[in-house]
Amino acid sequence: MHDSLIQRIQPHCFFDTYTRNSFKEPSRAHWIDGWKIEYVAFGLEETMHLPPVVIIGGAFQNFNSYKYCVEQLLECGPIILVDLPSMGGNQQITNVETGASAGILELPELSGMLGRWMDEVGLNKVSIMGMSLGSVVASHFADQRPEKIERLVLMGVMQKTRPSWRMLLEESLHLMREDRMEEFGQAVILYLINHARLDQTRMSPTAKRLFFRQMADFATTERLRYEINCNRLLRLQHVPSPQCKTMVACGEFDSFTLPFENANFALQCKDMQFAMIENADHVPQLQRRKETMNLFATFLQGKDIAEVEGVRVLNREQMQNMERRGEARLQLKQSSYLMRHRVQPELETQVNVVDINFFGVLIDAGSVEMAQQLLSQPRDMRLCLTDIDGQELGLECLIFEAQGQRVRALFKHGNFENAARLQDLLKSDAVVGLLS
Repeated sequence: MHDSLIQRIQPHCFFDTYTRNSFKEPSRAHWIDGWKIEYVAFGLEETMHLPPVVIIGGAFQNFNSYKYCVEQLLECGPIILVDLPSMGGNQQITNVETGASAGILELPELSGMLGRWMDEVGLNKVSIMGMSLGSVVASHFADQRPEKIERLVLMGVMQKTRPSWRMLLEESLHLMREDRMEEFGQAVILYLINHARLDQTRMSPTAKRLFFRQMADFATTERLRYEINCNRLLRLQHVPSPQCKTMVACGEFDSFTLPFENANFALQCKDMQFAMIENADHVPQLQRRKETMNLFATFLQGKDIAEVEGVRVLNREQMQNMERRGEARLQLKQSSYLMRHRVQPELETQVNVVDINFFGVLIDAGSVEMAQQLLSQPRDMRLCLTDIDGQELGLECLIFEAQGQRVRALFKHGNFENAARLQDLLKSDAVVGLLS
């Protein structure tokens, strides 16, 4: 019998009763024009009457990734985990009817598919949670189908993509296409996890290692799915501002979708609250699971999120005056270093480091001509620093801007060891001061 008919006859039949073994059960599938939507739906008898909470899978998570999150949210209502084609754990990359690639599905189209699925299974009013990539789908859905939204939770979201952010995504695609998978895996982790703040976030080394191996060991389908989702984000021009009751949250040390970007997005929402999860970066659900889920549950239940421990709630004025830069710019005692081409070592030039932090550097190239030459090699130059042991520390750069003879670059960070050596350098007496 069709899901929607089952739900209209007996709503509780759509949801399984949650047990500790629920995540061991196979997911359900619903087909729309050759595209597969995978989902699980369960709840507790005492909260089954409340509006369901739909959690939209992001780029990498499978349903099992949400197990401990779900257990803390069941008091808010029944839970539905949804993976759209090529997202989350959904492996579909080709339409079974037309043979078309899932890459043709833009994020607004995926949101439309989500709405159609809800209609066909008979879901009316729901709350929605979207994290990272899932937050973009959730925002588009709220814009397309506001009548279906009870409350909306977004984490790790921005209105428009910044050039440096786009360069990082593009570089990860370059590494994957060049089959540099060890570098690719480390780069993705170092983009998503703020290595400069590990002392505060206390990210588990085991979790980081498992996350890395998941990326580095990508099989063909995973590589295709990563490329599809990256290109969706790279093509994205604008994320609509929801008009429903919305909470935007982020880790206070998020270096991937910066806190001020999350706050700027929230400021465009009609009925919003904004909160930063303390001592967390882009993955608070891994680093501060209890605080993160308490925040989500408190908002979904209509309670005061300012009462949640480990969370800082900001008002509009505080949001408007947030610091845009995630890390302070530092001045090194020694400023003169070589920049060398990563595969043609004979191509090198002496430069001066004006300022630096874990994520990037401002360089004086010595002349406008040399600055332009460096800009013409945007992903192939390496800055050769000296670490605290006096050894060369070569950091590959993504050069994204030249003004006069000065050049701005991001560090690629495709190596855990080099990232740790840089962090040690920036904490040492090689640093002589901070720049405003």
